[in-house]
Amino acid sequence: MSTSSRSMTRQILSLAVPAFGALIAEPLFLLADTAMIGRLGAPELAGVGLAAAIVQTVTGLLIFLAYSTTPAVARFLGAGQLGNALARGRDGIWLGLGLGAVIGVIGWYAAPLLEHVATDDAAPHAIAYMQYSMIGLPAMLAVLAATGVLRGLQDATTPLVVAGAGFGLNIAANYVLIYVLDLGVTGSAIGTSAIQWLMFAVYATILLPRMRHHGVGFAPTTTGLRATAQVGSWLLVRSASLRVAVLATVLTATSLGTEVLAAHQIVFNVYSTMAFALDALAIAAQALIGKELGASNVSAVRALTKTMIRWSVGFGVLTGILLGVGAFWLPHIFTTDPTVVAATTAGLIVLAVSQPLSGYVFVLDGILMGAGDAKYLGLIGIANIIVYLPALAGLAVLANQTTHIGAVAWVWVGFAGIYLAARALGLWLRIRRDTWIRVGAA
Repeated sequence: MSTSSRSMTRQILSLAVPAFGALIAEPLFLLADTAMIGRLGAPELAGVGLAAAIVQTVTGLLIFLAYSTTPAVARFLGAGQLGNALARGRDGIWLGLGLGAVIGVIGWYAAPLLEHVATDDAAPHAIAYMQYSMIGLPAMLAVLAATGVLRGLQDATTPLVVAGAGFGLNIAANYVLIYVLDLGVTGSAIGTSAIQWLMFAVYATILLPRMRHHGVGFAPTTTGLRATAQVGSWLLVRSASLRVAVLATVLTATSLGTEVLAAHQIVFNVYSTMAFALDALAIAAQALIGKELGASNVSAVRALTKTMIRWSVGFGVLTGILLGVGAFWLPHIFTTDPTVVAATTAGLIVLAVSQPLSGYVFVLDGILMGAGDAKYLGLIGIANIIVYLPALAGLAVLANQTTHIGAVAWVWVGFAGIYLAARALGLWLRIRRDTWIRVGAA
């Protein structure tokens, strides 16, 4: 391996490995928090499940606060304009605080509407969790943006440390609030909100001295807010298209019966878990591609693109083989129902075959985000849905005419086959030409 290849490998791993750790920190915390709430009773768990799904949907759609800030900061860094990089990051953080405040107020007053959705015994818990989670929403969104700032500055280790420490403290705080102070579901939401503000304070402590050192003011600029919002709006469209695809697939599985839905949920959880590693490479791509484009280093951009595509597809092949082997025993960890086990196995086999394609899609997403090609990602997201929904409807007809095993297989042929193939085609059409390569800080 040449010196340049070793250097590139180190750069990718220095961002991807900590990013992977930060990505898995949150679901591990949610698992622990769910276990604590579950001990309170089924109504509490059901109420939190409903409210948490809403909060996670909001934060999932607003992940653009990290994904738009990272490449913008990285571009300025690559161009040698660290002051402008920090200023753009500051504007992204202010945008997160502002959006969080507005959505938080709306969410607080809209929370009582959940009594029309949840069961009578779960509704009070859903409302309480929703309202007290809204207190921490501005900090939560600001943390997303601050994470993007540090990644853009080529530092993925600090977000890992902050996330790990924050979620560890969250578990301890929630235990005290839920059990010792007997605040139940309300205590869980208050603890999570408090820790989000603490994490934001840590990021502020890290970034404010750097800003002062480079003469960057504290107040946001209209230009910076507008630029971040413009890129973010297209990434919001992209994220919304992904949510629509996931929701449509779940609704299709629901229409096919309880066993099919149960098997689909298991397969989807496996898919989501494996996506963390691919997401980590995509995050590394955002930071590195943005930096090299800012430095007008086109040869490095091309080399990074080829390397990360090769890595992601290779990882997909490896995980596909492992998943294919594990498809026959993995379902037994989640269920004892023989019908669900068999149907899950069928879905996992389809997922295993699609893993190289999944790797290709994830990394190209990250590369084009790093290039600031948000508008194209938004438009192609809409196009993917236009292709996928009719195809899914057709597959649902076929699934209705077969067994539970065949039904799950057809559903996943749709999501992991047709939908991912449509995404891959759209991304390939963009990446094969150089129109996405725009150099300089702008």
